[in-house]
Amino acid sequence: MMLRVSLRHDAPDLAVEFEAPDGITALFGASGAGKTSVLRAVAGLLCPDQGRIEAGGLLFDSAARVNLPPHRRRIGYVFQEPRLFPHLTVQQNLHYGRFFAPKPQAVEAARLVDLLGLGPLLRRGVADLSGGEAQRVAIGRAILSGPRLLVLDEPMAALDAPRRAEIMAYLERLRDELGLPMLLVSHALDEVARLARTLVFMAGGRVVQAGPVD
Repeated sequence: MMLRVSLRHDAPDLAVEFEAPDGITALFGASGAGKTSVLRAVAGLLCPDQGRIEAGGLLFDSAARVNLPPHRRRIGYVFQEPRLFPHLTVQQNLHYGRFFAPKPQAVEAARLVDLLGLGPLLRRGVADLSGGEAQRVAIGRAILSGPRLLVLDEPMAALDAPRRAEIMAYLERLRDELGLPMLLVSHALDEVARLARTLVFMAGGRVVQAGPVD
């Protein structure tokens, strides 16, 4: 699936254009570069003033007056904070994502639980989870919604070094075994070098350079 983004917006100030093939695409740059705003536009949480966004189909086109609502874009969103439902167990949080999945499901829940190492945690309440465990549950919930694209807004920013390394290892497994395209916001070069196939380097709301990470 090719991701194509071309958008302009006044507040925040954005003028962004790039293409990315399958794999993990990293939006990289310093804080305030506009990375999260691009992510929000792709997910449908920000409506650009002008532009066109394609990801397995047309999501937004200002000229044609096309603007699919977020729930119709089939994009899984993982925030910096896990944002799990505190009154539900790990298993119930995971299965919540399945309510939004198309039939048949692309990924079986049992396989995803295994890929993310969540088996021992299923009956636990989310208040008892570490930061890394909670983020793995959030990633699993997003994937079980059956997205065509997974977007991740600095999912490791709040974690210490051991937990960051743990999450990166799980993202590698998802990338290699599921083949699910991902758009990852990061300002950590080690994350980009380890995970991404395509790099979009941003500064001041503009794309400085985009292409293969190598």
